[in-house]
Amino acid sequence: MSEQQRGSGAPGQRPGGAPQGPGPGNFGFGPGGGRGGPGGMMGMPVQKAKNFKVTLRRLISYLKPHRVALFIVVATAILSTVFSILGPKIMGKATTKLFEGLVGKMKHVPGAKIDFGYIWQILLVLAALYVISALFSYIQQYVMAGVAQKTVYDLRKDVNEKLAKLPLKFFDSRTHGEILSRAVNDVDNISGTLQQSLTQLITSIVTLIGVVVMMLTISPLMTLITIVTLPLSFLAIRLIAKRSQLYFKGQQKSLGELNGHVEEMYTGHPIVKAFSHEDKSIRQFDEVNERLYESGWRAQFVSGMIMPIMGFIGNIGYVLVSVAGGILVLRKAIEIGDVQAFISYSRQFSMPITQTAQIANIIQSTIASAERVFELLDEQEEVAEAADAVVIVDDSVIPMPKGHVAFEHVKFSYKDDTPLIEDMNIDVKPGQTIAIVGPTGAGKTTLINLLMRFYELNDGAITIDGVNITQFKRGDLRSLFGMVLQDTWLFNGTIRDNIAYGRSGATEEDVVQAARAAYADHFIRTLPEGYDTLLNEEASNISQGQKQLLTIARAILADPAILILDEATSSVDTRTEIQIQRAMNELMQGRTSFVIAHRLSTIRDADLILVMKQGTVIEQGTHEGLLAQGGFYAELYESQFSQKSQQDVS
Repeated sequence: MSEQQRGSGAPGQRPGGAPQGPGPGNFGFGPGGGRGGPGGMMGMPVQKAKNFKVTLRRLISYLKPHRVALFIVVATAILSTVFSILGPKIMGKATTKLFEGLVGKMKHVPGAKIDFGYIWQILLVLAALYVISALFSYIQQYVMAGVAQKTVYDLRKDVNEKLAKLPLKFFDSRTHGEILSRAVNDVDNISGTLQQSLTQLITSIVTLIGVVVMMLTISPLMTLITIVTLPLSFLAIRLIAKRSQLYFKGQQKSLGELNGHVEEMYTGHPIVKAFSHEDKSIRQFDEVNERLYESGWRAQFVSGMIMPIMGFIGNIGYVLVSVAGGILVLRKAIEIGDVQAFISYSRQFSMPITQTAQIANIIQSTIASAERVFELLDEQEEVAEAADAVVIVDDSVIPMPKGHVAFEHVKFSYKDDTPLIEDMNIDVKPGQTIAIVGPTGAGKTTLINLLMRFYELNDGAITIDGVNITQFKRGDLRSLFGMVLQDTWLFNGTIRDNIAYGRSGATEEDVVQAARAAYADHFIRTLPEGYDTLLNEEASNISQGQKQLLTIARAILADPAILILDEATSSVDTRTEIQIQRAMNELMQGRTSFVIAHRLSTIRDADLILVMKQGTVIEQGTHEGLLAQGGFYAELYESQFSQKSQQDVS
């Protein structure tokens, strides 16, 4: 796992490692982390899309089915903002009326008084405006929530369907973390932006336009003064952002190192203790933690200067506006309430600019996430199934396979320039047990992957009872096989559920019989909850040997036509191995079985032994026949036998 992946869940970040706050050259709210808080993670590195326009258009295509809803969102956002913007102007009228009444009373003007009736009318109108604004805002958020979730629902559905169609080589060539990051974190990042940032962007733009219009209607001069102070803010923020970016990069790097170290020490905790490296681990943690502390506090301190500087420059602008407003009031160019309204607008003026810059940064990161998701959706899928695919329905349509498997001039390579299997020819009779042996990397597992069509052949054909496997639907083809692998796979659920996974609709009696056949029933009943024992995420609450017994029981329950056993007894003790071997012999009766073996003593009774080397079957025959040939198999067997003899003597 890379440092970037390890640090992807760092505090202050959106899912998938996308920073929440603005990046270099943009504007935050001061110290702190996260949108809406001060600072907004100023200066943090931001993901950028390789092709922004193309990705944006493709993402918009997911929004097209919701045009009406999006129109409602935009309309309500505009109405909500407009009603909110009118508030200060109307409040200014109340202030003007109150001021006029006070001045008249102070000058002892006959009949002068404060017109509270008019003021109350203004306040009622103002309250009504804010209620209407809140109502439109509620409608906007409600509709946008539906649009965002429906859009992401469609996107998640497409991703899930795509993953089901991708060939095995796609998963073999990428880390699980990378695939999960695209399928989960990046999609969540898109979801968050659609739900929050999009509506904020609309609101900010409408607010900015509305505020400028209202300020111009009050005083073009004061509007000019307000706008002139902006470049000072931009310059100061840009200088600080460049400085803080360096510290934030260091913070992310150290955070990735720290997360990676903790993960490694946690997963390898028994090994660390076994070799007494606890002190070394703690020293490494302290070193990385110290670097994280140094870069972290510097980044937060520098980015924390944003708010005070913006506040200082903003206050200078307020002073200038107040002075200019006072002069205009004295000249009777504007009313006193207009000054109050203008100051309120000038305070609102900087906020949408800050938000727009911040949201633009988030959208850029979101488009980068969308691009990663679309790259996944554009991956080359498995070869399409034949239009006239053979469908196994019942014996009257397609007879259930007898197990006659043939490899005819098979050629295969993982890379075009590196051939692995060249011109392989194998003829397996129904009911035979075929053992596949050879050194590591000889192509034993590859042969099984080709048989189950996890990979496509470069040339040649594989047939089952004379039918090319490409003529079967993949699901039907793989339903003919039962697999027991060296690497056990059990899911989070009860033991009963894990065994029943082998066959849909299996009864309680079927599950128990399969467990007995695999010699797993006894240990299952010794567990506190028996068959209802809940296995954790990695099934680490039972032993490796017990996990293997459960996978064998699952294969027995499946009652397949063809068996594939990849060192199925490698993780159990000798006594259990003998019992399982006996059960396997009964299970393999009348079935074609492919057995990948490293311990040659376990495949002496195989009907046919295929000896593979560098992707080619160099020898084939029975155990006795191959020993008599004195070839590569005989050398392998002799080396294992001599090692076993030495171990027995020792």
